[in-house]
Amino acid sequence: MIKSSLHLRSLFLIPNNTISSTNRTSLACLVLLFFSATLLSYTASRFLPETSGYDSHEQWMARYGLVYKDADEKEQRSKVFHENVRYIDSFNNAMNKHYKLAVNEFADLTNEEFRSTRNRFLAHECSPSTSAFRYENLTAVPSSLDWRKKGAVTPIKDQGQCGCCWAFSAVAAMEGITQLKTGKLVSLSEQELVDCDTSGIDQGCEGGLMDNAFEFILSNKGLTTESNYPYNGVDGTCNSNEASNHAATITGHEDVPANSESALLKAVSSQPVSVAIDASGSDFQFYSSGVFTGECGTELDHCVTAVGYGTSDDGTKY
Repeated sequence: MIKSSLHLRSLFLIPNNTISSTNRTSLACLVLLFFSATLLSYTASRFLPETSGYDSHEQWMARYGLVYKDADEKEQRSKVFHENVRYIDSFNNAMNKHYKLAVNEFADLTNEEFRSTRNRFLAHECSPSTSAFRYENLTAVPSSLDWRKKGAVTPIKDQGQCGCCWAFSAVAAMEGITQLKTGKLVSLSEQELVDCDTSGIDQGCEGGLMDNAFEFILSNKGLTTESNYPYNGVDGTCNSNEASNHAATITGHEDVPANSESALLKAVSSQPVSVAIDASGSDFQFYSSGVFTGECGTELDHCVTAVGYGTSDDGTKY
């Protein structure tokens, strides 16, 4: 969970109430947000216990099956690993934040390396003012909400070392609105966007924008399922046959008004929302648990999906 300033870019979808009949049988970004989609790479990581007994680089390598090409690379990575472990231990020992960090699979990467391979949102700024907002007059907003508990969020996915957070964010929002309109949750294909949505700004693992992903979905008349077009984590050639086998579609998308906590609250209370955030800090790289109350800048570089909000036991809104 993260406590957010309003340096977010948020988009929501306009659903199509129907699902392709050929696939019917297979369908069985101050607010605090739960993260779906690509925070997966952070929260889904398998964490080592937060004790000094687990700061051995050799042990960490064995835990994650890491093998380096030569002794020089191993020495370099060991140095980065121990620097990161010291930072994590120092942060947790201070005990002055609402969240914890942990040694995870990214512990031998510098923050710059981590960001360059995973944070590939290409806009870097909030969208301009919107002329209309369909939830503007919404008044009945619950005090807390978790779309995961309502069955509108698929299990955690991991983008790996492909910088296609934009695709995961767009797909998670589309999965959510499809479930809300049909009652059926289906895992849709990020790989289709990575391989096929390449004629404009979106460039697979090199980055993209959720707006453009939604435009591709509209022009393509939908997306196929994850099982039909599985995720490989690398740029590939578009499989037009599989991409034409649509499982769900949308009729449009809109931006949530910028710098408006109330507008984002209304949007997320109505459906999962694609969000761009600044996830550049080391605290994001090693986030483990709790409500994230760390620094949040204005240089947006990562895409996630807001799937809920509420208030923690100590009164912190998320």
